[in-house]
Amino acid sequence: MRILIGAVAATLLISTAAFAGQTEGLIKKVDKDALTLTLEDGKSYKLNAETDLDALKPGMDIVIAYDVTNGENVVTDMQLPDSGSAE
Repeated sequence: MRILIGAVAATLLISTAAFAGQTEGLIKKVDKDALTLTLEDGKSYKLNAETDLDALKPGMDIVIAYDVTNGENVVTDMQLPDSGSAE
């Protein structure tokens, strides 16, 4: 029984290692070379290669869902309030 409890506890710890979050704010900068988006609060988020970077402009309001992977905020989904999903 102790082995089973230990295995369940280890599984729970592993599954919660990746942190998921959501934030919103104004875009401060879009770096097309580094595939990053920086919000006015100074936090940066890594975009994937399929993201339409031309649709993202400084000053736009955006809602971002992200995971923290290897210390980087990696965007999993985003919404521009007027146009729906941007990714």
